[in-house]
Amino acid sequence: MQKIAMGIMASVLMAGCASQPPSERAGDPYDLDRLNCSARIQPEQQVQLDMVDNLMNRERNHAALAQLEAKPMETVDHWVRYGQLQASTGHLGKAETIFQGLVDRCGTGRSHHGLGMVLLKQDKVLKALHHLEIARERTPASAQVRNDYGYVLLMVGDYEDAAYELRTAMELGDGKGPVRQNLAVAYLLTDNWGGLEWMKKQYDLSSEERAYAERLAEQFGR
Repeated sequence: MQKIAMGIMASVLMAGCASQPPSERAGDPYDLDRLNCSARIQPEQQVQLDMVDNLMNRERNHAALAQLEAKPMETVDHWVRYGQLQASTGHLGKAETIFQGLVDRCGTGRSHHGLGMVLLKQDKVLKALHHLEIARERTPASAQVRNDYGYVLLMVGDYEDAAYELRTAMELGDGKGPVRQNLAVAYLLTDNWGGLEWMKKQYDLSSEERAYAERLAEQFGR
């Protein structure tokens, strides 16, 4: 009787598995032969990307990666996010390979920006600077790209050029985000007291922000 019961249970489990409809999956999402440069996003793809972005904004990067891998990655937007999420979940080697593939095949500013940021996380500063410079040339109105490029210019001691890039990023981004600290650091390193006063009047740079920037400026070489 016990054997019969076990047989019935096994049959039920097998039937339950068989009744599940096959899900649409991307196969091996890390197959770079499938890398796609298409910028055309279908409405259902936009819904998926919005869900991924929402998870990324909430720093639920592992969940975002799972959502991205659940369906075929058929646009360059999918692949850019895929590279970003590989980096944010600790797979820098994979992220570098993905963005290098995007650079080689698509050559977009976002591809170079992504590769530059991954290289920076691996302390390959000069290689990162090279790709961020290309990203800046191809997407000159991106506040994020100008900020990241300016930050690396600070790292290599090119303070004047850094201040120019960061001021541009500040205006493009309406004074929001990490560019506030970065530009304040650049102005301190170039003794641009007028620039600091402009930040205070135009973008309400606080005394606390300035004090923090002064501590950061010391780390950059003063």
